[in-house]
Amino acid sequence: MHFIPEALDTYVVNHTEKEPELLEQLTRETYQKILQPRMLSGPYQGRVLSMLSKLINPKNILEIGTYTGYSALCIAEGMRKDGELHTIDINEELEDFQRKYFDLSPYGHQIHQHIGNATEIIPNLAMKFDLVFIDADKPNYPTYFDIIIDKMNPGGVILSDNVLWSGKVIEDIKKDDLSTKALLSYNKMLVDDNRIETVLLPIRDGLTISRVL
Repeated sequence: MHFIPEALDTYVVNHTEKEPELLEQLTRETYQKILQPRMLSGPYQGRVLSMLSKLINPKNILEIGTYTGYSALCIAEGMRKDGELHTIDINEELEDFQRKYFDLSPYGHQIHQHIGNATEIIPNLAMKFDLVFIDADKPNYPTYFDIIIDKMNPGGVILSDNVLWSGKVIEDIKKDDLSTKALLSYNKMLVDDNRIETVLLPIRDGLTISRVL
């Protein structure tokens, strides 16, 4: 989803750091072998995630929604050498694909995969987080926030993807559109919560940065 003219978007991409070769390989194989390859973060957003992680320099990272591992590898780039990244996905069929690329990266030994329902897995993770990236099923975004907010370190950052949902958040909502309804509630929840400060960026399909006070 582009919210600026295509020519200007191309200029932005051309003047942004290029993705590492390993991520290019991951993208190619995802498009060759995996359903719904549009779910990849992509090179531009990936560089945004990488830069944010490097600025935060997190020790403990949580990702909700792994898919083929692209975004996990991006946010791992800013992780401390003694850090851990815990990534959760419901689809067990992608586990080996993810692991292959994690192990090809410098961060493989620091990345821990969890397969199953994030609402059940997160409460059992005995740590607090400096960085969380939410990119999973939209109807559960408010639930994920409620679960993770008390597991954040002060100054920690929650990144939420797809919060503009192809612009549907400002359109008339269809009765059966649970995802858009959930995102509307979620976006309002973030801006109203006095435990965090929030900025919504029109990057790709919308990316919210929420800093824990």
